[in-house]
Order: sequence, then C-alpha cells, then structure tokens
Amino acid sequence: MTAMTDKTNPFIAPITDALNAAPDLPTGTNALPDIKITGTDALPSFFAVTDLATASMGIAAAMISRYRGLATGDLAAVTIDQRLASKWFDMTIRPIGWELPPVWDAIAGDYQTADGWIRLHTNAPHHRAAALSVLGDYPDREALAPIVARWKSDDLEAAVIDAGGCAATMRSLDDWQSHPQGAAIAAEPLIGWQHHGVIAKSRHVIRPDRPLAGIRVLDLTRVLAGPVAGRFLAAYGADVLRIDPPHWDEGAVIPEITLGKRCAGLDLKSAEDRQTFESLLAGADILLHGYRPDALPGLGYGADELRRINPGLIDVTLCAYGWTGPWAKRRGFDSLVQMSCGIADFGMKHADAPKPTPLPVQALDHATGYLMAASTIQALLLRSQTGQITTARHSLARTAHLLCQTAQPTRTQTIAPETENDIAPHIETTSWGKARRVRFPATIDGVAHGWDHPAGKLRTTDPVW
Repeated sequence: MTAMTDKTNPFIAPITDALNAAPDLPTGTNALPDIKITGTDALPSFFAVTDLATASMGIAAAMISRYRGLATGDLAAVTIDQRLASKWFDMTIRPIGWELPPVWDAIAGDYQTADGWIRLHTNAPHHRAAALSVLGDYPDREALAPIVARWKSDDLEAAVIDAGGCAATMRSLDDWQSHPQGAAIAAEPLIGWQHHGVIAKSRHVIRPDRPLAGIRVLDLTRVLAGPVAGRFLAAYGADVLRIDPPHWDEGAVIPEITLGKRCAGLDLKSAEDRQTFESLLAGADILLHGYRPDALPGLGYGADELRRINPGLIDVTLCAYGWTGPWAKRRGFDSLVQMSCGIADFGMKHADAPKPTPLPVQALDHATGYLMAASTIQALLLRSQTGQITTARHSLARTAHLLCQTAQPTRTQTIAPETENDIAPHIETTSWGKARRVRFPATIDGVAHGWDHPAGKLRTTDPVW
C-alpha cells in the first residue's frame, strides 16, 4: 500500500479555495490538515473519478478536524483509503439474506433517437407519467424504443421537460461548453456563499471525539447528493431528521442513504404539518434541501421566511443544473447531467462503444454530497466564531464542470474485486434485515465515526427533535 498527500490530487486545491471563499472568514481559520491518501486502486474512467472521491471525502473529513480544533486547539490528521472511497461512491450496503429492489424503473435509461441519444429518468411515478404522456403508454424499454426513435433528441427533451418530466439529450463536451447553460455553469463558483447577517455566537459545546454531537440537521433532500451529506454528518454525531412527503419512495436507495438518520413524514400542503415543520425549523441548526431554486419559496419558505422562523439557521442546498442560466429551474439527476454536459458522449467516443458511456458510479451526486457536508461544517465554524449565518449553494452541473477538466482519452485505472477485507465486521439491523457495510474510507485521529441509527424505512419516526 502506498501513501501520498493531498498535493498530488487535482481537486483538493479548488475545493479548498471554494470553502475558503466563505464571506468574512476569520483570519487564521482556513488551515486544513494534510490529507494522506493510501492505496492504489482506482475506478476505470476517462475522468479522475477516484481522485474526486478521495478529495471530496477527504476535505469533508478535514473540515471535521478543523471544527474539532475549535475545542482542542490543533488539527487531527486525516487519512483516506482511495479504494474504499471509490466503493463509497457506489452502494455500500451488503444485505444478509435479503435483496435490494431494482435501482431503475422499467422504462428509465438511454434511447437512440432520430439524430442521437436521449436519457429518460422515470424512477419517480410522476416523472414516468410525464414521459409517457408525451410518448404513449408503454410498459418497458423494448416497447418504447421504436417510439423514441422517431423523435429528434432536443424536441423530445423539450416535450418531456414541458410535461413536468426529466430527460436529457446527449451532448458533447464542446456542445455543452457553447450551450447557454454550460456557459452559465462555467461562470458560477463551485460553492455559492450568501451572507444573512450576524447573530449571537453559537454555544454548541464540541466533543472532540464526536464533534457534531448536539447539532440538529433537518434533511429535506432526495436521491442522492443531499442524503449523502446527511449520512456523513450523522457519522460524526449530528442528529439528522429526514422529512419526506406522503407516498414518496426511493426504492433500492433507501437502505443506502437512511443510515444514521431518523425518518419522518410531513405534507407541507397541510396546515397542521406546516406548523410542525416550522417548529422543526425553529429548533434546527442546519437545513439541507435539494429543491429546484424556486420550489421552497413556492411553498412559502423563501430565505426571508426561513430567517424569520430561525435567525440562526444555516441553509445548505443544491440543484441539478445550476443557479443561473436558462436551465436554472430544470429538474435533473446525476445520470441526466452526465448526458447533458458531455461525460456520457466522451466516454462513448473514447471507449468506441455503441451507446452512451457514463461514469462507473454516480460521482456527481456523491461528490456534491461530500462538498455539501464540508460547506455545512464551514458554515458551523463561521457561526461559532463570528455569529455569521450563511447559505451554501451547490449544483451537480458545477461539480461536473470541475470533473470534466480531467477528461483523458484513455482509461488505465483498475480496481480489484471486492474481498472480505473491504467489509466492516459490524452487523447492521436494518428495517429489511441484517446487513454489513463497506468499511468507511476516512480516519480522523482521535475522532470516532459511527451511526446511531441503522438504515430504516421512510416515515417511521415522529417529526420531533
């Protein structure tokens, strides 16, 4: 096993710079420990996916070290196992005696069109219904493929989007760079910081071995980036309460991303549930959400209202296609952004493949999730030291822009098959049965990671702190 420092990773510096761009950061508080990266295995890709995994997880862990340092006066060393980091960018749960449900809906996926390729994302029932309202009622991909083939990609993309669905034409890196939305993304910061004034400094007492114990996180996020952020924060002691609307389901992803969380349900169209939600907001330290830029204000919870309910609330949010440009309000997911921004096209061309070739994992989701966790901790630092309250904004497309700078025409990385050494010994008693997990990649000296709650089904906890 070899070891290297963060100096050789192409993503450490830009992520660190983005975090340190937080407004009015106190002088002398931007130090991070070196991140020792061990191992040699890496995911085979035309992009530096494993480097992104080690950087995003490593920086999030380094921010835990920085926050802990408020109590100890020093920085705990951080080590990341890059093989395990690669595996944590995928499914980490290993069921014992039961199986996960299918990840994808029967008609979700890539389709050849009259002039190229398009991807339909239909995992949510209302997104499936929107796509079929345009194309007709077909039960599976085989039946739907000849119908899609009659359409031009951009025309079908526009029709599905207009119907309230999710779709993405496959574009090249160059096409995306010249596209109005691609240009808008390139001009955005990796983390967009907004200042909301100053309140009394936080009185949170930091436990050096469990730094986030006592921090309350209200998690409104869905697949996949935001839940990854909440899962990471829970690993270091945060009380993460996930809220879902009635009837929402995420299938195979739920056992993966509810680890460490309590899961409740509310209907924000109900007056009684809105009152409960506002009570939860008033008691929270952090709000994580992944609504499109106009969605939360549309429910009556814009920035001013959030501040009225809780002046000390830290707001960390993400969207798919960025915060400016003509697609800022467009629905999207990792696999769609990979199609839009040129990743799938670049992979197809350089693999000489007959169909779009995405990343080996949903790296945009996972990396953005760890960036959200890192910015959450930066915002906690600011509140603790200065009383300053901030919002941190992220997007999958901006993370994709960062990753696309590493495009290369060959993929020579390899990752060996999984062994027993990759799996942690702990037995997790989930709502579906017993399971184990891939060993956690991050080690922070003097800090314990672990989850107080096993993975569980949605809406099984009372919505209370």
